[in-house]
Amino acid sequence: MNRLPVPLRLKLPFLVAGFLSFLFSVWLSFVQGQTTAGIFVGLWVPSIHSLGTLLLSPVAAPAAVTREEVRS
Repeated sequence: MNRLPVPLRLKLPFLVAGFLSFLFSVWLSFVQGQTTAGIFVGLWVPSIHSLGTLLLSPVAAPAAVTREEVRS
């Protein structure tokens, strides 16, 4: 696991969690016959990936606003 680049190593838990959520959704829908529960769990996939994007994206410091810019 140490051979993976750092950005991929940070993203991997979110990718694995999203994929497992997708598999669980398919299993609920087609194997268990619980279509509504499968759809609900399937909605977790973009939520997990969005959480990963939110947590891993860099945050830029706000630029200082001068008085001249405020008057314009």
